[in-house]
Amino acid sequence: MNDSLRYHDVELGDDLPDHTPDVSLATVTRFAKAARMMAPRFIDHEGARKEGLPGAIVPGIMSQAILAANIHRWSPGCTIRRIDTIFRAPLLVDSTPVCRGVVTDTDDDARTVEIDLTIVNEAEETRVIGTALVELEP
Repeated sequence: MNDSLRYHDVELGDDLPDHTPDVSLATVTRFAKAARMMAPRFIDHEGARKEGLPGAIVPGIMSQAILAANIHRWSPGCTIRRIDTIFRAPLLVDSTPVCRGVVTDTDDDARTVEIDLTIVNEAEETRVIGTALVELEP
């Protein structure tokens, strides 16, 4: 069974459901280990502070993966054709960020939608922004 949204079910301005990803120290450490990114800035709050950061930060590629995962949560069978990400400020480990998205463009011929994506922190400050081109079933 395919739970993917169909192109004809999506409209310009549709919001993706908000999602609060798990960026706990344990989860980020597992990701950093798998990505071979075991730098203190990602896995140790005190080590990150010694580097001038406010605490351990989520690796950029993990933030991008969070954005992609939110798209697949919205439409599990879709194909992400492109995803671009800008890191405006560090996303802190052990915080409670929210990932959001909105459909900003549609292409009837290609059955694609463009989605603007953000990750905001508890203070509603935008930490990560992105844009994705997503192909949906007809």
